[in-house]
Amino acid sequence: MKKLILALTTFLALSGAAMASEGGIAWDKAPVNTSDTASLQNGARLFVNYCLNCHSAAFMRYNRLQDIGFTSQQIKDNLLFTTDKVGEVMKSAIDPNQAKEWFGANPPDLTLIARSRAGHGGTGADYLYTFLRTFYVDETKATGWNNLAFPNVGMPHVLWELQGKRQPVYETTEEHGHEVHVFKGWEQLTPGTMTPLQYDQAVGDLVNYLQWMGEPAQNTRVRVGIWVLIFLLGFTIITWRLNAAYWKDVK
Repeated sequence: MKKLILALTTFLALSGAAMASEGGIAWDKAPVNTSDTASLQNGARLFVNYCLNCHSAAFMRYNRLQDIGFTSQQIKDNLLFTTDKVGEVMKSAIDPNQAKEWFGANPPDLTLIARSRAGHGGTGADYLYTFLRTFYVDETKATGWNNLAFPNVGMPHVLWELQGKRQPVYETTEEHGHEVHVFKGWEQLTPGTMTPLQYDQAVGDLVNYLQWMGEPAQNTRVRVGIWVLIFLLGFTIITWRLNAAYWKDVK
């Protein structure tokens, strides 16, 4: 039994070392608050301007953005491409064959991306928040970019102008006789148009929008659920008192 435990411990340690050497990192907690209208609106703008060029949201209609405070006219003026209509779904104009040739695969639909990416590291929002903040320059890749949360990703860093160019800094250590490269931080190569704090806030808004888009009715569901629980609690109290009144004279 001791040998089995030792072997299992060694395997887990080596697996962790391999993950670190390959660039795998822990997911950061995403600042999700789907009740924050300003954050959702900024996230929607970022999504349309930077994501919708390649990715679709084929189960989301533009007019649903009225739920987060946009008017129909604002959607037409600021969030629609010239050929789209307010009642249409968010489809990308990219040609699937060209996308597969450029990136190695057709970019996935993002309607439910925040709900589908949950894993042992956290929620789907946590993954997306980490993924969009861990791109780095890698000249060995066709796109010129790589990612710590998704090593060898085919997607380029579409937000690089906002964040600037960075590269990871590693520290070499030895664990169980194996050399391990542990991620320690970032070296900024060129500045972006945003400060690191502003960029993290912008990504947080984008992820917040993606989380909301996966279930636009979630805030309504929670609000209705609270009122249902209050009703059931009140009805339970009334039922309890009626029961006591009915049986009080029964011996």
